Amino acid sequence: MTTATERPWLDDQPVQGPPVPPEWLAYYAQQQAAREPDRVTRFVQKIWTRSPIWAAPVALLVCMGGAVGYTLATHPAEAGAGDAPTCLLKYTTGFVCPGCGGTRAAWYLLHGDLPAAARHHALFTFAVPFLLYLYVAWAAKRLFKWNLPQLNLSPAVLITFVAVWAVWSVLRNLPWAPFTALYV
Repeated sequence: MTTATERPWLDDQPVQGPPVPPEWLAYYAQQQAAREPDRVTRFVQKIWTRSPIWAAPVALLVCMGGAVGYTLATHPAEAGAGDAPTCLLKYTTGFVCPGCGGTRAAWYLLHGDLPAAARHHALFTFAVPFLLYLYVAWAAKRLFKWNLPQLNLSPAVLITFVAVWAVWSVLRNLPWAPFTALYV
């Protein structure tokens, strides 16, 4: 632990800087009050304040249910290269995009085949349990006021995940062994 005597360069420095004149704060508050939000912002704020507390978790659950239903109905693991839906990037360039294989991985996860899911999109398979827990913890707190332990991801963790995803996306497009095994 350092003490004040060990930091002589800080002795003359104020702790918080000079005080802000009160008229500056009044001017800032006046400017903020005079600024009216745009039409879209007003609409979203009106909907948000009038919607019940359960609307956002249920809407997200409906979206996830739609994605699961679509995945189960289309059976993407048996789709051919030109079958709908097709990835425009893969169709035009031949490259697999960062999300390529995600729908097939979801299909295999829904059927309990973890190795096949990881084969099609390893990072998606890794991220799904975390995403599900984030949703459950958020929805439980919002709907029932349950305080489940929140999964707080630091910026370093998120940056690392995105960097690994970017490197993995490049490696799976390299045309020589052992990287050809990552092509799906």
